[in-house]
Amino acid sequence: MSIREAYNEWASQYDTNINRTRDLEALALRESLSPFTIEHVLEIGCGTGKNTAFFVENAISVTSVDFSEEMLAKAREKFSTQGNVSFIQADITAPWTFAGDRKFDLVSFSLVLEHIKDLDNIFASAAAVLQQNGLLYIGELHPFRQYGGSKAKYETADGPQELQTYTHHISEFVQIAARHGLQVFNANEYFDEDQINPVPRILVLLLNKE
Repeated sequence: MSIREAYNEWASQYDTNINRTRDLEALALRESLSPFTIEHVLEIGCGTGKNTAFFVENAISVTSVDFSEEMLAKAREKFSTQGNVSFIQADITAPWTFAGDRKFDLVSFSLVLEHIKDLDNIFASAAAVLQQNGLLYIGELHPFRQYGGSKAKYETADGPQELQTYTHHISEFVQIAARHGLQVFNANEYFDEDQINPVPRILVLLLNKE
């Protein structure tokens, strides 16, 4: 099953099932970005809108992009009365025509990059649409978890459905970003509240465009 098909199937239960990764990344994004003044946001991987809620309350304009039309349908329903957000279905591995000629002061990636094999074009595209000194947020399943076999999955009547994922080391994020003028200025790791597992669940990187 393709990534798009899997997220389309997952959409009906995405907001209601138990998902520590989803919930902790939402917390991580809010803690990481609350100190900043953000006006124009490009949200990559908006899903059903778990982070869109934060952006529409804190930004002038929000462009929210996702590969899954079913996820987007849920998000559009939630924010139908919000005038400062637009939703676009797009494949971010293709040219970013959805950005037009606009420049953003924040591009965010939430639980997206593990599904993409080649990050070079992704960082190049993000850098191209960022304003000078713009901010790039990355919130991903920590690679330490991936080393142990964790990956995105959801329950179906036939058992767990695992999605295609790729492991990107922290050094890979940093080095590829640097090739495109994006420098890490902060990093954080988020752990499960019960701390039963000592391995961090979420990796957050904040980068800026020089």
